Amino acid sequence: MTKNRVPNRLIQEKSPYLLQHAHNPVDWFPWDQEAFDKAKDQDKPIFLSIGYSTCHWCHVMERESFEDEDVAAALNKNFISIKVDKEERPDLDLVYMTACQLLTGQGGWPTTLLLTPDGDPFFAGTYFPKESRGGMPGLLSILDSTAKAWNGNREELLEAGRDMTARLNTLKGEEIGAWMDEPLNDQLIMQGISQLQSTFDERNGGFGRSPKFPTPHNLLFLLAAHEGKLSDSALEMAEHTLVQMYRGGIFDHIGGGFSRYSTDPYWLAPHFEKMLYDNALLSFVYTEAYRLTEDSLYKEVVEATLDYVLREMTSAEGGFYSAQDADSEGEEGKYYVFTDQEVLEQLGDEKGKPFNESYDITIRGNFEGKSIPNLLRNQRYRDAANEFSDQRSSLLDYRTKRMGLHKDDKVLTAWNGMMIAALAYAAGVFHEQKYLYIAETAADFIEKELMKKDGRLRVRYRNKEAAGSGYLDDYAYYIWGLLELYETTRKVSYLQKALDCNNRVMTDFADEEGGGFFFTASNSEKLIWRPKETYDGAIPSGNSITAWNLLRLAHKMDSSELMEKAENQLRFLVSNAGGYPAGHCLTLFVLTRYLQYK
Repeated sequence: MTKNRVPNRLIQEKSPYLLQHAHNPVDWFPWDQEAFDKAKDQDKPIFLSIGYSTCHWCHVMERESFEDEDVAAALNKNFISIKVDKEERPDLDLVYMTACQLLTGQGGWPTTLLLTPDGDPFFAGTYFPKESRGGMPGLLSILDSTAKAWNGNREELLEAGRDMTARLNTLKGEEIGAWMDEPLNDQLIMQGISQLQSTFDERNGGFGRSPKFPTPHNLLFLLAAHEGKLSDSALEMAEHTLVQMYRGGIFDHIGGGFSRYSTDPYWLAPHFEKMLYDNALLSFVYTEAYRLTEDSLYKEVVEATLDYVLREMTSAEGGFYSAQDADSEGEEGKYYVFTDQEVLEQLGDEKGKPFNESYDITIRGNFEGKSIPNLLRNQRYRDAANEFSDQRSSLLDYRTKRMGLHKDDKVLTAWNGMMIAALAYAAGVFHEQKYLYIAETAADFIEKELMKKDGRLRVRYRNKEAAGSGYLDDYAYYIWGLLELYETTRKVSYLQKALDCNNRVMTDFADEEGGGFFFTASNSEKLIWRPKETYDGAIPSGNSITAWNLLRLAHKMDSSELMEKAENQLRFLVSNAGGYPAGHCLTLFVLTRYLQYK
C-alpha cells in the first residue's frame, strides 16, 4: 500500500476495513448521502464494493485493482465508488448480497456491484481480477462495457435495476394467515436430521465435501435432538464432527481457537482468518457436548479456545475484537505454519522429533511445502495436548515473534453478545469463575459504551467511539448473553435487562403483518429493501435467536403472553424453513427445546 498518496475520504472513518483503502488512488466514498448526491449530480452509476478487513480475497482484489492506477482512473472517470465494511453495515451486506445471489446464483466477499444513482443493483459478482483470465471477466473490461452501456443504452440498465429492487421486495416469506394456526410438531425436525444425515461425511465428519464450515448451530441442533431422544444417529454425527475439527488444522494446536473454514474435506488446511463469532459459537457447542457426554476432550478444546480469545481478542476495556487476518507478509497462513527443521531448532531434537511426528510436521510438508500442525494421523490425539504442553508453549512464544497478524479491533455488539453467552455458559458448566468475570465485564462494557440512554443499542465501538443503530442481531445476541449470565449468576438485573431489550425488539423490529422480525429497526435508514432473515448461515439468524430468547423468557417469567409470542415466532420460522430445514438448524434447535419442555 502506498502511504505517500494523498488519502481519500475513507481516512476519516473508524472501520479498519475502510482505513485499509484510505490510500488507494480510487476516489472512494463511504456509504453516505454525499455519494448518492454526487452520482445524481454527475449522472454516473455507482460502483459498490463490500468486504471486511480480514478477508483474503478482498486483499487480493485491492492489490490487483484498487491499488492500480488504470483501474482507479476508470472508476474515478465514470463511476462514484463506495466502499462498505460488511461488519459495520450488515444491513447493506444482507440487501446487496441477496441481490448478488439472485443475479448470479452465488455470493461471497468482496462483493462487487453496480448500482443506479437510486441504489438499484443491475450487475453483481464477487472477486474479479484486473484483466480477464480463465473465463473470468476482468474488472477493467466490466467497467469499460458498463460505461459504454450507461452512455448508450442507459434505460436498459435502469430498468434492470428497478426490476431487481422489485424482485427483492417480493421476498417477504409466508403470509401470516398461512401459518398462524399450524400445530408445532417434530415433522420438520425429523426432515432436518435426515437431510444432515444424507450429506454427513462419515469418514471426516462435517457435512458435504469442501469447503467445509464448522456451522456450530447444526451441531447444537443434533445434540438437542439426541437429548430429546429424536435420533439414534444425531450424537454420532455431532461428536465425530467435533472430534475431527479438533484434530484438523482448522483448530490452532499451538495457540488455540478455530479458523473460519477448511478448504478441504479433512479439516486440514483452513482459510486461516479467525472470527470472533466462530470461536464464540464453537466454544458454546463444545461446552454443550461436554455437558451431555462429560468427555474431557471437549472441555480442553473450550479452554484452549477461550484462552486464545482472552489472550488475543479481548480489549483492555472488556470488549472483544472482531477478527484476525489470514495473511502476513502477503502470504495466507504464513504465521501459522512450520518446517520440521524450524521446530527442531526451537525445541531440540529430543523434544522436537516426537512433537513433529505427533503433529504431522514433516520435511515434505502438508501445506505449500510447510506444515500445518494437526492430529489427523495421530491415533493418540486425546493425549497429545497434555503430553506436548511445554513444546506447544515454546512454539507459541516463538510464533509471536513473527510478523504479527492484522487484527480488526472494532467491537461489535452482536458478536460480543455471542461471546458473553459462551463464557457465561462455560462458567456454569465448568464452575470456572474466570470465565464469569470476563463475561460480566464485557456485559458492563456494552451497557456503558454501546447502550444509549433510551435503551437502544449501537452497532460497534472503536477508538472511544460508538456508532450505528442496532440491528436485530445486536439485540438478539445480547439478550442471549444476558440470559446465560442470569442462568449462571441468578442476578435478577441480567434478567431485567434481557426483558428491556426484548421489549425494544418487539417495538422496533416486529412485522405485525407478515410475522417475524425485520433485520433493521423501524427508525433505521430506509434502503431499497427491508430484509427479514430466517436462514441460519454462518451464524444463526436474528429471528431464530429471538425465538430462543422468547421461549426462555416465557419460561423464566411464567408468562403466557411471552409464550404465545414464542410459539408464533416458531410457527413463522417453521413456515419459512420448510423448503430446506437443514438450512435452519437453530430454528430446529429451538423447536426441539420447545417440544421437550412443552
